Formats: sequence, C-alpha cells, structure tokens
Amino acid sequence: MHFIITDGWGTKSRAVHLSGTRLVLAGLTVSVALMLAAAGLYHWVFLKGAREGWPVVGTLVRWIVKDEVAQRDRFVRENLDAMARQLGEMQAKLMQLDALGERVSGLAGVNPAELRSGPGRGGALVSGRPLSAQELQATLSELDRLAESRTDLLTVMESRLLDQRIKKMMAPSQRPIHDGHASSAFGWRIDPFTGRSALHTGIDFQADTGTPILAASGGVVVTQEHHPAYGNMVEVDHGNGLVTRYAHASKLDVKKGDLVKRGQKIAEVGNTGRSTGPHLHFEVLVQGVPQDPKKFLAAGRQGPQALAQGLPAPLRR
Repeated sequence: MHFIITDGWGTKSRAVHLSGTRLVLAGLTVSVALMLAAAGLYHWVFLKGAREGWPVVGTLVRWIVKDEVAQRDRFVRENLDAMARQLGEMQAKLMQLDALGERVSGLAGVNPAELRSGPGRGGALVSGRPLSAQELQATLSELDRLAESRTDLLTVMESRLLDQRIKKMMAPSQRPIHDGHASSAFGWRIDPFTGRSALHTGIDFQADTGTPILAASGGVVVTQEHHPAYGNMVEVDHGNGLVTRYAHASKLDVKKGDLVKRGQKIAEVGNTGRSTGPHLHFEVLVQGVPQDPKKFLAAGRQGPQALAQGLPAPLRR
C-alpha cells in the first residue's frame, strides 16, 4: 500500500510504502492504545462517579460492590457452616470418649470427677442460627480444654491400670499345682507328728509324686536346697519383700539365681523332709512373715482390684 503526502501548496510531497506486516502492527498498536484509553476512562469515570455520587454511575458501582460483598459473605458463611459441622462431630466424639473413659475409670479405681476442673459440660454443637467466627473460636477453645482434661484422666487411668497389672504379676495368684486339692489350710492345727496344736504356715496340696509344681508368680530363685523339715525346697523372691516357698519336692528343676515366669514348672511333688505323704507345702511370706496363701489365690481369681485389696499393707501403693 502506497501513501503520498503533500503540503497545502503542492510544492512538496512524500511517498510512504506500507507492507502487510506494517499494517498489522500499526493496527495492533492503535487497538491497544484505544483499549488502554478506554480502560483508563472507565476507571476514572467510575471512581469519580462513586466519590461524587453520580446517579447512574453511583448506583451501578453500589450494585457491583454489593454483589462482590454478597459473594464473599456467602463464601465465608459456607466455610463457617462447614467448620460448625466438623466441630459438632468432634464434640460428639469427645462425648463418646468421655463415656468410655468413665467406664474404664471404674476398672482403674479412678473417680473422673476428681480430675475435672469445673462442672461437666458437653453436648453436640447444634444451633438454630448461624454461628459467628467468635462463637466458633470459643467452642474450639472449650474443646481444647476438654481434650486436655480427658488426656489427664486417661493418663492417670493408664498409670493406675499399669500399677494394678504390675501388682497382679508380682503377687502369687497362680495356683502352684493343677492336679491336686488342698488337704490342710493355713492356721492352727494338730501337728501330725507331735499331736499338739501348732501353726501351719502354708497350704498343703495333696497330689501324686511327680506332679508338676508351678511358680505362683514371676521372680528370682533365692533358695534351692534340702531342708531338714521342708525337704527339697525352692524359694522364689517376687520383689518388695514377697517370697513364695515350695517344699517336700521329689525333684527340683531350678537352681538359685534362675529367673522364673508365672506358671513355669520349678519342681515335682514328693514326700521329702518332715512329711507323712506326697504333697506340696506352699507358703507366702511378706517381709519374712507367713501370710495365708488362700487370700492371694482367691484374689487372683477375682481380678486386679480384689488382688490389690487383698495384698498386705506393705505391698499396697
């Protein structure tokens, strides 16, 4: 494309040649300039109209702003509602955990009311109106406080249950012989050799020679010997001054210093020492003082709480 430019008197002229590429670039440049000018004018008109309150422009600006605010409020409201539903679910689960904790606390012997600071409060997060951000924040803080309280409660219960388990493992609650029955109880009786009243410091289990003798609880073998009165004898130390004694055995399967587990075979029933027939003489000593083994064996069958109550005072903690 050719353009010839002349002045008003026709004395001077100039020829301009535009190719297709130049025309496209020129068109794009003009279009961009027009768009920028239109955008600037649009922005200036709307700002000026909004500030000065022009009737049409002011109404249009308010409508646009109102629509944007409504969209933002709707977005915030939807998120707050979703958070409220999640908080309600969390609070319901916390109530279930609370109920479970109260049931378990009975087994641990813990009163949950003693560990709570303030009156009990709860309930699902149900509201007939939309909740504000401040109300949701307050609910979150309350849930955090309740969670810390329940954590303390469960920690105490865990400690108490562990303590009961240790006591159960320590106490000689395992019957030392399966195939046999108690033929002589703990207490005063007529001595079969002298015919006089004498204190029987254990329980006799009548059984055939060779019947396995089991450790009533785990511990360390502190005595393995032949005693003039007890015959072949084993003593197991369970800690805290608690010792069990197994006497009149025909054979000993452990030696001093061995570690034994609850229910482990440590000897066999026999008729050695001061004995009138095959049987196991079983004793429980606390700080060297004979105790009635029946209390330990019966408490072991009834559960850890009964076992803890049945322990002598030096072993209760």
